[in-house]
Amino acid sequence: MPQKLLRPRANWPDTDFLESGCFVLGKTKGLNKAEFEVGAEVRVADRAFLEKILEAGQYHNELEPEQLAFAGAVARVKSVEFFHGGDEIYMLDGIPGVWHEECLSAA
Repeated sequence: MPQKLLRPRANWPDTDFLESGCFVLGKTKGLNKAEFEVGAEVRVADRAFLEKILEAGQYHNELEPEQLAFAGAVARVKSVEFFHGGDEIYMLDGIPGVWHEECLSAA
């Protein structure tokens, strides 16, 4: 059986994880369990972190350059979905695009 390779990821606010190639999915609740429930208030990571995520380009739904304008914004979770392997992706009220767990924190 082929071995799944780990993709370089970051874990905001600890951006040193990007350089190390380490990442954390399911920060506190584990894989395939939403870190942020629908309706929860979240804060988008800072611009420097989002730029590193954009450069890495290692996601199912990559960030779009237009999403950088929303760095630091606060919004409510509109929906959450999971990709095979545990990747959490979020849609936010009033902020366009798909957001990965690593790009959000509790507000």
